[in-house]
Amino acid sequence: MILRRLALAGLALVVLVVGVLIVFQRPIGAALLGRVADTQVGRDSVADMPDGLNVALCGTGSPMPDPTRAGPCSAVIVGGKVFLIDSGEGAARTLSRMGIPASRIEAIFLTHFHSDHIDGLPPVLLQSWVSGTRTRPTPLYGPEGVERVAAGFNAAYALDTGYRVAHHGAAITPPTGQGASPVAFSIEGAAAAKGLVVYSADGLVVTAFTVQHDPVHPAVGYRFDYAGRSVVFSGDTAVSPHLNAMATGADLLVHEALQPAVLSVVEKRLDEKRLANLAQVMRDIVDYHATPEQAADAAKAAGVDTLVLNHLVPPQPLDYGYAAFLGDARKHFDGPIIVGEDGMLFSLPRGDDSMQRRRLF
Repeated sequence: MILRRLALAGLALVVLVVGVLIVFQRPIGAALLGRVADTQVGRDSVADMPDGLNVALCGTGSPMPDPTRAGPCSAVIVGGKVFLIDSGEGAARTLSRMGIPASRIEAIFLTHFHSDHIDGLPPVLLQSWVSGTRTRPTPLYGPEGVERVAAGFNAAYALDTGYRVAHHGAAITPPTGQGASPVAFSIEGAAAAKGLVVYSADGLVVTAFTVQHDPVHPAVGYRFDYAGRSVVFSGDTAVSPHLNAMATGADLLVHEALQPAVLSVVEKRLDEKRLANLAQVMRDIVDYHATPEQAADAAKAAGVDTLVLNHLVPPQPLDYGYAAFLGDARKHFDGPIIVGEDGMLFSLPRGDDSMQRRRLF
């Protein structure tokens, strides 16, 4: 009898709660949205970052769909300024979720012009322009060919620019601040191996170097040095001696990775479903990317402290699958190997050799 009464009381309570939620759905929903706005609108996580090199992962995915990852995008934050490396689809949204204001973007560096590394540029450029009332286009650094990329996006969004200026006015959306301003560099001959300084200001030095991504040419990686700390981004590459040389002694190496053993499962399924074109693409991409084991070899050869893997192929929506994705990588490199996830932040403070790691969402 007592149990029955308790069950009935419990049922009545559930009915009451459900009834309250239904009757007061509108004000409760408004209150919840208000809470989200309080915590997210105007959020600026950059203000809390230590002096030094701060590395944020704003896109660790690839062209293959992954609900947990945006397209290729990394950010280096120095002295309150944000420098992006590539801008894949979804990068702007991920930056916003991380509390990294687009108004702080100082420049964008492209590693190459594959679509998945540039298809997130327009939203980033728009947010950088509108949120900070930028009066000059965002500098877009890249090897020769970046001029065509910038011109194409600028032309594609010219009508949009006109609409926004007409709607909001020149004080909010200065017509001179829209789009990208290309900063092209040539990296041939000796510079291809030794690297080419493409940016130097306020103690930050950015060096570009060639990598192996044939038939994609040019394709480059970048090394960022500041306050005695350093991080290297491979871009898309197969095994690359230039990368190993340029990453020597770096605190952090952010390296792309493709696991053929796992990708073969995707290829097999595509063949079974008679999707021959896509199956052939899976076979083709193996030869111009590096495996996790090869990325680990690069980290060991360069003597870096920590290896972070990004541009993950195939997608890794569950961390339970990381062991299969890594394969034997941990046998190739004794240091920490981290499978990159969107929202991760690595801080390399000035004055010591420590690394702080946390998530921004």
